[in-house]
Amino acid sequence: MDGKRIEGNEVYALAMCVSILLFAPIVVSQPIPADKSQVEAWFNGIIKPVKERGTTLDPELVQAETEPRIIKVMQGGGGEFDTITKAIESVPSGNAKRVIISIGPGSYKEKIRIERNKPFITLLGDPKNMPNLTFDGTAKQYGTVDSATLITESNYFVGANLNIVNSAPRPDRKMVGAQAVALRVSGDRSAFYNCKIIGFQDTLCDDRGNHFFKDCHIRGTVDFIFGSGTSLYLNTEIFVVGDPEGDPEMAIITAHARESSSEDTGYSFVHGRITGTAKDVFLGRA
Repeated sequence: MDGKRIEGNEVYALAMCVSILLFAPIVVSQPIPADKSQVEAWFNGIIKPVKERGTTLDPELVQAETEPRIIKVMQGGGGEFDTITKAIESVPSGNAKRVIISIGPGSYKEKIRIERNKPFITLLGDPKNMPNLTFDGTAKQYGTVDSATLITESNYFVGANLNIVNSAPRPDRKMVGAQAVALRVSGDRSAFYNCKIIGFQDTLCDDRGNHFFKDCHIRGTVDFIFGSGTSLYLNTEIFVVGDPEGDPEMAIITAHARESSSEDTGYSFVHGRITGTAKDVFLGRA
């Protein structure tokens, strides 16, 4: 993507961005610019230190960001843990402080779950050598929404500079339960920056809550952004993998689960682009 990559020392401020964008009054007077070239300046103007934005943020978030803890995960030594799962397990239930899990390069074959009682967790990779979070779970094994490589159920989660991949085989018309989710986001006020979310059918379960995606790449085939979330996708690439037989009904981007026009949920895509190998694509279906 063309957006700014997220370095470690920027996460403290960026962790609060989703609350600012989705809940703070400042956004009403500073809408996203229509000119894409002005988006970064607009974004950087909104992202400010806690002391400058404290009155527009949730008090619990302001308190959480005052003394962040950093945990290092490295394969082969050099960190406090060698797996992401072990690092998450070290975070206490009822956690009230930002915990930044800094993940070293490499491929981490893990099925990762951050439970609801562990808010304020950040998974941070190196933008120059992004870690691969990969697993091959399928709906047949776990059920669709629980097949995800990474499941975040807690509030105020942040993911930055990550490759999140479900490596299960591409479903065909004969396979049963072959849906394979890469990421499920079920917590409120969560944000993702410079992440690649890769799969085939049902890649991203934007499940419920308010979410923000910036400078991301999301890849899939059918219904690969689905759920009941309320989310903003800014400067994000949607890559549609074409059907080998050219069936256009096998190239559908979104499948939002909203059941009534009175619901205030939905997905907004701003200054993004649709690319891929599919010749014909449906933007969405109910």
